[in-house]
Amino acid sequence: MQDSSLLPATWNVPAEFHDRLGKQVGRQRTMVAEGHLLIILHAPPEPEDTYRKGCFFWREPDATWHASEFKSSPDALSTHFEEYETLLENYDEKVDQATSSLDYLEVLNHLGPLYRALAHATQALQIAREAIPKDKLLIDYRDNAYRLERTAELLITDAKNALEYIVAKQAEEQAKVSARIELSSHRLNLLIAYFFPIATLSTIFGSNFRHGYEQYLTPYPFWIMVATGLGLGFVIHLFLKRGPR
Repeated sequence: MQDSSLLPATWNVPAEFHDRLGKQVGRQRTMVAEGHLLIILHAPPEPEDTYRKGCFFWREPDATWHASEFKSSPDALSTHFEEYETLLENYDEKVDQATSSLDYLEVLNHLGPLYRALAHATQALQIAREAIPKDKLLIDYRDNAYRLERTAELLITDAKNALEYIVAKQAEEQAKVSARIELSSHRLNLLIAYFFPIATLSTIFGSNFRHGYEQYLTPYPFWIMVATGLGLGFVIHLFLKRGPR
């Protein structure tokens, strides 16, 4: 089992640790056996990653620390979380510099996996803290992980609020544009309605003086037609104008 273990071959850890590890890292967790402590954490993930890179931290009963990715010392866990902190600082700047919904969406896509990884790391370190309550360093590591988890959570909240504001602002602007279009359409309908009767009468009787009544009291029939059309248009205009109110 040791040959196929994910742990470094030089580590003389209890066999139980090897037996409990598979071919993949799995979730972040803490193992305790024979006074030994094994903390399994994930390297900072990317949104498109389907496989999590494992970082292993082994504490011997005499408080000697070993790390698979960093220099074997008690500071290895601090170095591990410094990578998360650097990423969070970069995304904090991106949130401040974002100007579009796509910018905020990109930040959220990256912050989501980071937040989940930090939340699970905090849980793993809490178990380690409970397993060895007298180790004050584990308290600091747990608190640091929680601080970064909280930072990631606040960044996600800020990015979501900013994204919702942009969406609401765009919806408000779209509503204003729609209102202007509706008002313009209503005014156009009023204009059409005003001249529709006279246009209809002109189509029926013609718009010149040769309409069959050219010899009868010329040009009074023409002006009567115009006045009648305008009067009907004004009535329709008043009728349509009542609609929006």
